[in-house]
Amino acid sequence: MNAPSKYSSCLGLPILTIAFLMGSSGPGFVSAGVFNVELKQRVKMPDKENQTTVKLEKETWDSTKTAVIVCDMWDLHHCRNAVIRVREMAPRIDKVLKKARAQGALIIHAPSSCMDAYQDHPARNRAVSAPKAGNLPTGISEWCNQIPSEEKSVYPLDQSDGGEDDDPKEHEEWAKWLVSQGRNPGSPWKSQIDVLEIKDVDAITDSGEETWNLLEQHGIDNVILLGVHTNMCVLGRPFGLRQLSKNGKNVVLMRDMTDSMYNPGSWPFVSHYEGTSRIIEHIEKYVCPTITSEQLIGGKPFQFEKDPRK
Repeated sequence: MNAPSKYSSCLGLPILTIAFLMGSSGPGFVSAGVFNVELKQRVKMPDKENQTTVKLEKETWDSTKTAVIVCDMWDLHHCRNAVIRVREMAPRIDKVLKKARAQGALIIHAPSSCMDAYQDHPARNRAVSAPKAGNLPTGISEWCNQIPSEEKSVYPLDQSDGGEDDDPKEHEEWAKWLVSQGRNPGSPWKSQIDVLEIKDVDAITDSGEETWNLLEQHGIDNVILLGVHTNMCVLGRPFGLRQLSKNGKNVVLMRDMTDSMYNPGSWPFVSHYEGTSRIIEHIEKYVCPTITSEQLIGGKPFQFEKDPRK
């Protein structure tokens, strides 16, 4: 993202330097061809209505039968704070992708509505040319607002205002800057953020059908989904958690490599970061398990610098 110095300063962001640091120790360290992951779910407690308990389960995955899907890590966004958080996460996400790729996992970059930017890229061609799967699920090309397991749940956030958490004055200035750059301030994204390296061996798609074709072509059942925004695109996209979960893939959310669109001025009137945690809990209860990035690259789980719960 090449914002002028005015907005580099406004965003409070240092120049991003990408370092490839291979995790070599700690829980969940990846041995050659294997991902040792610890899945976190929330399951109902017997005889206690509406109460759950955390269940942790260790699994060993063949890395060559695993995909990592990067959801909507766009170059720009209409929400200034969303851009700040994407930029903060991106270097660590790139480390995850490098490590997963090196172990033989398929990396699928899914910057929705940005396919024109990649029309001649080998990774885009790989998605387009994947043979049509014989078991394409009904509705796999559609947005998914709910799956049966969520039907009796109470959705944890009010996101009806779009989730903007910008200061109004800063948001107005941000919109003006987007216009000055020839971007639509309502949907300014044109590509994936360039901090995330895209290799020729990867795939690029925003299609549920193409994603399914790729997974079937490579015999992939295990899928790690990361990116933004947890309560919207990560859950609902045709390649998102709901579609993959309901159609039988062993999908997990990398819960420390995601962010929500939630305005603390809306119900349940908690901090932005607590709002993200609540949607993650909803996912763990009703959609799929979660894991964290250090299980692949070592170190500690990622936390945003401004998260007051640190």
